[in-house]
This record gives sequence, structure tokens and C-alpha cells, in this order.
Amino acid sequence: MILDRLEQMEQRYQELQDQFALPEVLNDHEKYQKTAKSLREIETPVEKYRELKQARQGLSEAQAMLAESDPDMRAMAQEEIAALEPRVAELEEEIKVLLLPKDPNDGKNVILEIRAGTGGDEASLFAAEIFRMYTRFAEQHRWKVEVMSLSESGVGGYKEVIAIIEGDRVYSQLKWESGGHRVQRVPATETQGRVHTSAVTVAVLPEAEDVDIKIEAKDIRIDTFCSSGPGGQSVNTTYSAVRITHIPTNTVVSCQDEKSQIKNREKGMRVLRSRLYEQEMEKQNAELAKTRKQQVGSGDRSEKIRTYNFPQNRLTDHRIGLTVHQLDLIMEGRLQPIVDALIAHYQAEQLKAETTQAA
Repeated sequence: MILDRLEQMEQRYQELQDQFALPEVLNDHEKYQKTAKSLREIETPVEKYRELKQARQGLSEAQAMLAESDPDMRAMAQEEIAALEPRVAELEEEIKVLLLPKDPNDGKNVILEIRAGTGGDEASLFAAEIFRMYTRFAEQHRWKVEVMSLSESGVGGYKEVIAIIEGDRVYSQLKWESGGHRVQRVPATETQGRVHTSAVTVAVLPEAEDVDIKIEAKDIRIDTFCSSGPGGQSVNTTYSAVRITHIPTNTVVSCQDEKSQIKNREKGMRVLRSRLYEQEMEKQNAELAKTRKQQVGSGDRSEKIRTYNFPQNRLTDHRIGLTVHQLDLIMEGRLQPIVDALIAHYQAEQLKAETTQAA
């Protein structure tokens, strides 16, 4: 069954490559982009499948050589078999992971929301540092980060920051970051050198498009007010800040980052749409969990997912039992090893669930 699917994908891959030579595709930017996207989506599994076919053929030829009378030829065949057997098994596992059902949100931009939790000023300072960490990580991927809303604390930290991160497959990389992030360190204001524990919450929402969530004009109320800075000081005297309330769900979004009311309204609607989309996803996940009799990850923000211990230069991700003693580098945005470990863990869980379901 898997082989049939791979054969079909390989055939489709060749068809898409042939389309690039057609004038109607070459001269139509939209068609060209659509074809290129379709090609990218199946390129990796097709390449792995072709490599698997070559490895299997090589293995079959080496096994046939074991019947040779020449001892040197048999020894060479055994060496070839010893190298190819594990590679075939490895490729088969890689292909199984590549063929897992894709998260339809993986290609989306994200709305990143960070809020200071327990710990007062220290929590707000850590919220600012966590935002900086994600900004640095985004820079490495050439993603664009745009602040939508920012509420500063009196000590230069962030009570709350909401930003949109735009780029290639942002959600696929950041979706496991939602949850409680706990920090253990000696605050700058601590005179006796005691380690304090503070926390921030992080939410990563896939940015919803108009086709995902329709918002009726009659279902929203828009209020305007003057933007304000730390300590309530006035940033400007015009009513440019916007508060949008979605009446059916009582979801409230504020945006005051821009001096233009129109721009703040546009940004606010992007955040609102994504929050409503997340609510809908949570409902679907709950239904799916009930149907399958299994837990479906919801990125619950009440869950403590990670501890950042500064005295020991240690980061621990509690979900997968991963501990790394390179916290200084991670806070500079070098998150990729953690992200890769989380992706590998949840892919393995998904593979296990799919295998169990099929059995």
C-alpha cells in the first residue's frame, strides 16, 4: 500500500517537472508558483523513495553475489550487505515519517503572544528576554517579526507582547512552544543572592486567513482610545488605539502599536481571527480525542513545558525529558536543536498512534 502511494507520488513528481516546460505555466506567475509549491511538497519523499529503490537493488545484487565461488567476491558482497541493510531500514523509517498526515497549519505564519506570569517585575524582564530569543531564532530563518501590541513594565520588561512572525513554514517550527516557561535565577534586584522562580506564558497561534474564519460585521464591536506607554503615560493624543470585541465569544483584542487607527484595526483583526481559529481547533481536537480515545496535543498554555535555570546554564524541556547545558546560547536564539528534538518526539508519537490504529 505504501509502495503504491510512493509510485503514484513519483509519477506525479515527474508530471509536475514536465509542466515547468509548458509556456502556459512559465508565463503565468500564479500557475508557476502553485506548481513549484506542489513539487516541493512531494520532493523529499520522492527523493527518499528513489534512494530506497537504489539501495534495495544494490542489496539484492550483493545477496546474489554470495553464491559466487570466488572468496574475494563473497567478502565484498558481505561488506556491501552490512552497509546496505541498515541503510534500507533507515530509509524505510524516514519514508514512514514523511508520509504521516501533515498538519494543515504547518505552512502558516504565526501570532506569538507572550505574557508575564508569576514573579512581578522579574517575570516581565524574562518575557522581554524570551521575545528576544524568538526574534533571534526568526532572524536565523530569515522570517519577518512585526510587533502588533506591546505593554511595557516600569523596569523595561514586557507585561505582554503580541507579534506576527511571517516566513516559510513558521508554525511547523514554533507550534510546540505554547505553554508555561519557568525561569530560575537571581534577579538584579535581589540583594542576598537568592534564586527566585518566575514564569511567563507563551501562545503560538497559526495565523488564520479569511477562508479559515469568517467574521461577520454584526458580530464585532470596535472601540477606540488613546495609546499609552509604561506607567499610563500618553503616547499620543489621537484615538488611534483599537479594542475589538467578538460578541458571540466575548474575545477581546487590543492593538495600539501603530499611530494609524486603520493599521491598528487591521492588525487587531489578524489577531482576533487567529484566536477564533485556535478556539475552533481546540474544539476539533477535543472531538478527535473523544473519537479516537486518545489525547490530542492542544498546546495547553496552563502546562509548564520548560525550565530555564540560569545558575546552572541549563534548559529542561519537561515534555520530552530533554536537558541541555547551553542556556546562554539558547537565549541568543539557538533553539534549533530543541525544536528538532520536539519535532522528532512528536513524529514518533504520531507514528506509534498511526501504527496502533492500523493494527
